[in-house]
Amino acid sequence: MMAASLSSKVVLAQQQTGGQVAPATPPQTGLAPTPAPPAPGPVPWMSGLDNLKPPALGEITADMVAVTETRFFTGLQMATLRHLCDLLVPPWGKYPGALEAGAPEFLDFLIGASPLDRQQLFQGGLDRLDRESNEHFHKAFAALAPAEADTLIRPWLRTWMTDHPPTEPYARFINLAHADIRTATINSQAWAQAADAQSRGEALYWFPVDPDLRRKLTSAPGLAPNA
Repeated sequence: MMAASLSSKVVLAQQQTGGQVAPATPPQTGLAPTPAPPAPGPVPWMSGLDNLKPPALGEITADMVAVTETRFFTGLQMATLRHLCDLLVPPWGKYPGALEAGAPEFLDFLIGASPLDRQQLFQGGLDRLDRESNEHFHKAFAALAPAEADTLIRPWLRTWMTDHPPTEPYARFINLAHADIRTATINSQAWAQAADAQSRGEALYWFPVDPDLRRKLTSAPGLAPNA
């Protein structure tokens, strides 16, 4: 009887409210809602970031893009280095020379990132090369003819083992510069492209640099030239 009475009361209440049960309201606690936590304050490593503004974009002409920007050597030292590169590693057959391979620009970057003693060796060597050119020929080294430059360079060339260059500072510079110029040239993109164009499939990843070495190898029985 009690269960039937309760059921009838529930049905009567649903009829009075249109068949819908009103949602229960949350109890009133009298407490204000908890505010969101404030944003963290500035940290030391973010100091000044709010004041940074991106630089304005300006127009760049084609001539500005084409100009080579030296990073380490002075303009005179770079001119001396470029002429030295052209003399020591000129174009050979269909292979590029040091200038075409971008060796001077690479060495400008390489020496600029080298230890101080190597930087001073190259700076002092290039300065002396230009100074001796002015003393003997009354003009900059960059303006010398090949025969004139040969009289300044050849007396200092030495035969030396890898990692054991000459100890005398100027001879050390001439021979290390020669080795670095050649290494930068044959490891350049221009040289790799020329080598790929000349390759016939044999002697993969090996391409002679020294003409004397090439003559000895190709003259041996059973060996044919690869270019």
